Amino acid sequence: MVRMARFFAEAVMLLHFAVLAFLLVGGFLAWRWRWVIYPHLAMGMWAVLSLSTPITCPITVWENHFRGLAGMPLLETGFIDHYIDGVWYPESASMLVQLVLGSIVIISWVGFYAGHRAARRLSRC
Repeated sequence: MVRMARFFAEAVMLLHFAVLAFLLVGGFLAWRWRWVIYPHLAMGMWAVLSLSTPITCPITVWENHFRGLAGMPLLETGFIDHYIDGVWYPESASMLVQLVLGSIVIISWVGFYAGHRAARRLSRC
């Protein structure tokens, strides 16, 4: 049971990284597959909400559940604070990193909108 719980805790952690990767590149994927923009916009709104309010991410709740079952220490902070801030870059650069990553997402959305408008113009001709 403990090994299975540890496996699921780590699987949920990997899922969380995959969600963050999709948040970063999903807008660019929507340039090719238009339907991707809808889950990506929803995820973008969730990211803004979770970064600007004290709301707890359900994926973090799942990970903590399985960590508890496995006898592992729970994440006392959020996923980003535990695995990314101060690990991948200095904590002092957190705001800058968020602004850069947010800008990348916004650029992907602007590119999606521009491509969508251009495709509509071409289809009218």
